Amino acid sequence: MARKKEPEENKHKMNPDVVGLRAEVLEQPITETLEVNFMPYAMSVIMSRAIPEIDGFKPSHRKLLYTMYKMGLLTGGRTKSANIVGQTMRLNPHGEGAIYETMKRLSKSYEALLVPFVDSKGNFGKVYSRDMACAASRYTEAKLAPICTELFRDIERDTVDFVDNYDNTMQEPTLLPTTFPNILVSANLGIAVGMASNICGFNLTEVCQTTIDYIGDPNHNLLSTLKAPDFSTGGELIYNAEELDAIYRTGRGSFKVRARWRYVKQDNIIEIYEIPYTTTAEAIIDKVAELVKAGKIKEISDMRDETDLSGLKLTIDLKRGADPDKLMARLFKLTPLQDTFSCNFNILIGGSPRVMGVREILDEWLSWRTECVKRRVYSEMTKKKEKLHLLYGLGKILLDIDKAIAIIRNTEEEAEVVPNLMIGFGIDEAQAEFVAEIKLRNINREYILKRTNETSELEEEIRDLEDTLANVRRIRAIIVDELKNVMKKYGAERKTVIVYDDEVEEIAEEEQVEDYPVHIFLSREGYFKKITPLSLRMGGEQKYKENDGPFLAFESQNKNELLVFSDKQQVYKVRVHDFEDTKASVLGTYLPAFLEMDEGENVKYLLDPGDYTGHVLFFYENGKVARVELSAYATKTNRKKLTGAYSDASPLVCILPLPAETEIALYSSEGRVVVFDTSLLAPKTTRTTIGVAAMTLKKKFKLVRALPLSETAIQNPARYRVKSIPAAGALLKEEDQDEQQMELF
Repeated sequence: MARKKEPEENKHKMNPDVVGLRAEVLEQPITETLEVNFMPYAMSVIMSRAIPEIDGFKPSHRKLLYTMYKMGLLTGGRTKSANIVGQTMRLNPHGEGAIYETMKRLSKSYEALLVPFVDSKGNFGKVYSRDMACAASRYTEAKLAPICTELFRDIERDTVDFVDNYDNTMQEPTLLPTTFPNILVSANLGIAVGMASNICGFNLTEVCQTTIDYIGDPNHNLLSTLKAPDFSTGGELIYNAEELDAIYRTGRGSFKVRARWRYVKQDNIIEIYEIPYTTTAEAIIDKVAELVKAGKIKEISDMRDETDLSGLKLTIDLKRGADPDKLMARLFKLTPLQDTFSCNFNILIGGSPRVMGVREILDEWLSWRTECVKRRVYSEMTKKKEKLHLLYGLGKILLDIDKAIAIIRNTEEEAEVVPNLMIGFGIDEAQAEFVAEIKLRNINREYILKRTNETSELEEEIRDLEDTLANVRRIRAIIVDELKNVMKKYGAERKTVIVYDDEVEEIAEEEQVEDYPVHIFLSREGYFKKITPLSLRMGGEQKYKENDGPFLAFESQNKNELLVFSDKQQVYKVRVHDFEDTKASVLGTYLPAFLEMDEGENVKYLLDPGDYTGHVLFFYENGKVARVELSAYATKTNRKKLTGAYSDASPLVCILPLPAETEIALYSSEGRVVVFDTSLLAPKTTRTTIGVAAMTLKKKFKLVRALPLSETAIQNPARYRVKSIPAAGALLKEEDQDEQQMELF
């Protein structure tokens, strides 16, 4: 049956029966929506949830700890976690799960903090385990750890501000008056809206000592005492001074942490007993299993988690003949056994988030802690002044006790006692109230004399407190004493071992690189060519840019490593196979650009170190020669650049490799030559050694050239040969000169 068409005029009429159900659509600009609806939420997350403040706590941490403090759990026995969670909901209305999760992170059992604040009993899980779930709150127990004494010290003496809780039924502190920079001791991670915070933990002893030294000297070198971050899970921190210095200065940066392990030879197994703070045991096992399944790791027959009450232990069964060191080096590269911690020291200061370096954090904490101590001293002084004021009134009563008794006895109404005492002795209401409350048995001269004798002591104490308030040094001395006390009571050894980056051996994955002989050519301007023997035989003359020409040529292998020395005391490491095979007819690769050298930096020399045996000679204009072992450049890492490759005490003339002892000829700008045996040069392991004097030079003259004797045109070497150095040498005869020497002289 066809539906009757509704008249046009009735389309917009409202049905009175459903008019209350129809919603009205209002237009609102997106900017207004963001400002009115989104911004309050974003600010709430930043200010009240995710970003820690200068005391080192987020609001959820602070509310939980303060609740436990008010429950008497600082000195009493443990109570059920469910009880603590329930009480905390008076301050933190985010639900049982969120509060219990906060307690878990602060607990000793969970091992997330270097200095745990909750002394826990029961299963709270582990920070290094993804799957180990904690027991329900009704099964576990907790109390405050002893170090919480330092969190709540003098909190009742007006050291910090208090505000009403969410329903205005009680008050809570805005900050906890921590006596040490907990912001640097406790690791903290928070993700807010549009920003985040990731603060690594530092050793308590090192933080306190650094703060003490910083108070004494604002220019104190932080790295000298605050050596590096420290984590509750231990591990090895790969120390790079430049990276840490950047983190300490800016509050941003990253560093690497890797697992600690041991090889049990009799069982042919590897035991991993500490892992990076940023990963879990399950994540490591999953990744290793993936690599074994893909055939990328063939030395492992089995891996299992043997963690027990004694702590973390991951066991790897090795196949026969496997090298544990090489295997672990590969696992560090391919799995979370080595991970990166990214720092973002974002902290709320006065309600505004700020990313700060360690020095700024210490400065802010010191300013805040100074204010806390001043407030404590002022509160103590105020109480003493109030007591002194009452004793002044009591002293006036001492002049005529009988009069005071008579006034009280002759007063008909109780409400008139205090006013009559005020009139009779000229004291104020507080003093009169104090006198009126004295017990009858204490209305005797002995009692009143004892109390009034306190007057002089109180006056002296008040003067001392006033001097403390006016003297910043005395306030700082109090802070230092408190820091020393914290170090003495709660200080502990580092858990994370520091390993310097040049001691770390990184084994690169074996690349499928074909090895074959090649010829290496380097021009004076720094153009590099790698040419195969066949191409070299078939090719023509070498091509160079205008005003350029040949500098070095030697044979090498495609898998070999090369050392490129620059004129800025730097050496670059590169592999031959990083370059394409080329022909003699091309210009080649411009090394300064390929190696991303600094502006104005040029190639000084190129050599193939082979297995890093032998030595390299550096010749300087002042006549000195440095003999450095090639092993000094054989770093265990894959670093591509080393600074301090040689001394900068005098301009460098040239570099020569020294695979075996030989004779060297030195040429001076005066036209003199010295020939000596390299055995006279003592080898050094320090790259920046200034060397030893080989040629004695007169003023205005300098060393200009050095060559192996076999490569010179000298016909009579005996004329120039010396048995000891330094030596002035002999003038070069015309028959011993070559074309280049004739140009020089």
